[in-house]
Amino acid sequence: MIYVVRHGQTDLNKEGRLQGRQGLQLNEYGIEQAKSLAESLKNIKFDLVYSSPQERAIQTAEIATGMKAIIDNRLDVFDLGEADTLKRGEVKMAGLAPDSSVYRGVEDIHSFIKRIFEFMHQLKNAYSTGATNILLSGHRCTTGCIGAYFEGIPKDNNVLRYSSENGQYKIYKFLRSI
Repeated sequence: MIYVVRHGQTDLNKEGRLQGRQGLQLNEYGIEQAKSLAESLKNIKFDLVYSSPQERAIQTAEIATGMKAIIDNRLDVFDLGEADTLKRGEVKMAGLAPDSSVYRGVEDIHSFIKRIFEFMHQLKNAYSTGATNILLSGHRCTTGCIGAYFEGIPKDNNVLRYSSENGQYKIYKFLRSI
């Protein structure tokens, strides 16, 4: 089974700011969310724990499982470029992402989806035949994109609909290839 966890709350989440690669570590409430997540998952024996390289995702994974997370850069948060840490309502958006004609350094959404899907495809090839429990810790965008890997990309391309709230998770299962 694949357990897809969104990191606990940070002060930027609390303030309604976009949080990308300049994000913060968990705040007190976020640590409590991760501890609550650990309680929810206490009967699961995880074989592998992967995390985004962002501290908030690593903290959540390690608090929730008691295991050291394997860092994989492909699970990193969508790069918001110059829009990172700005108030959500003040950012000029182009669909789901900050407008790259206004903010330098915004990651291409198709490249983002490709890197997440490549990670998931590699994971599926390695672990779809066994009874392996894997926890993946990430962000709203990464957890949403992982959901889209299993559920399909929605017609409106809004992969965020598959993400969880801070400190929550969803469970997926690889279908075996025939």
